[in-house]
Amino acid sequence: MPVNNRIAEFHEEMTEWRRDLHAHPEIKFEEHRTAAVVADKLESWGIEVHRGIAGTGVVGVLRGSSQGGSIGLRADMDALPMDEEGNPPYRSQNPGRMHACGHDGHTTMLLGAAKYLAETRNFAGTVNFIFQPAEEGGAGARVMIEEGLFERFPCDTVWGIHNAPHLPAGTIGVRPGPLMAAADQAFLTVRGRGAHAARPHDGVDPIAVGVQLYQGIQTIVSRNVDPIQSAVVTVAQFHAGTANNVIPHTAELKLSIRTFDDGVRDLIEERIRALCDGVGRMHGAEVDVDYRRGYSAVINPAETAEVVASVAEQVVGPDRVDRDTAPIMASEDFAFMLTERPGAFLWLGGGAPGKDFGLHHPKYDFNDAVLPVGASFWARLVETRLPRG
Repeated sequence: MPVNNRIAEFHEEMTEWRRDLHAHPEIKFEEHRTAAVVADKLESWGIEVHRGIAGTGVVGVLRGSSQGGSIGLRADMDALPMDEEGNPPYRSQNPGRMHACGHDGHTTMLLGAAKYLAETRNFAGTVNFIFQPAEEGGAGARVMIEEGLFERFPCDTVWGIHNAPHLPAGTIGVRPGPLMAAADQAFLTVRGRGAHAARPHDGVDPIAVGVQLYQGIQTIVSRNVDPIQSAVVTVAQFHAGTANNVIPHTAELKLSIRTFDDGVRDLIEERIRALCDGVGRMHGAEVDVDYRRGYSAVINPAETAEVVASVAEQVVGPDRVDRDTAPIMASEDFAFMLTERPGAFLWLGGGAPGKDFGLHHPKYDFNDAVLPVGASFWARLVETRLPRG
């Protein structure tokens, strides 16, 4: 994998950084040690550092050899609230905390690019290194934006990388249009009437209502959404009852909804609400719907997706760049940044023998071999977007 020669020289150092972060994972808005490590390294390289954005976020500002535009490079820092089952020497030292999504690698690759760019300053303008907290369910990107991220640190464009263990190591995937899905949640509470299990006619069984809701929900995508579109509606939890001789008073269903298109997103919410109202009234029950919009879809403009592909070809070669990589139904809060500034999101392949566990798996471990590839991509992107002279 061709990478920047200078970045390749400190590959071993980057590996040490990444494994240190892996051993000390912190979850959303608790990334105090991680933020301190990031800030200290940036400052040691002469980069202007701003701390405490969205609580634990860090922004490093580096100015080039001459005036020019501005660019934002984003890496997320948080881990997941889960135990690590793998046994690397740098295994998580924090029970119930694990870097199972590779954010330790994201942070390290951006640090590697920052170190190189601080040494060379072979660009015109300003680079804003955005180290974001709370991607995993905390909408840290949105919080940073609400706290004035782009007003304080102007960015003409903003860019993000996610590691991809499902792609060959050192490959880069991007596509114009939707890359990752919007993620919403719905919490349904069925309110029936409790009764003795021997006298079901005295009550309104919320479990029976919930079962019909579950079955009806399965038809929303198959019979309401255009087959050309993509959507997933999953009933992930169904809770009811405490004893085998009691018809409970309530039942709860918890749903996950994934979509790419805003029209489909609206349709699914409408159908869930209508279904709950109709099934509830049919049984004489009430169904409360708490529908929560989450992360929007990550949508790459065609122009910026082409920029990614062009720069990636310079780093890894044309045969290792997929310009039409398949979209996935997982979500990413980088979507909030793309609604504020043009830019793009891309996949960096990290698949390798012995590292074949997927994201969020308790044995997942970022592939250190691709650290210089990601850092080299960042460096080349800056030098391409902010050319000197």
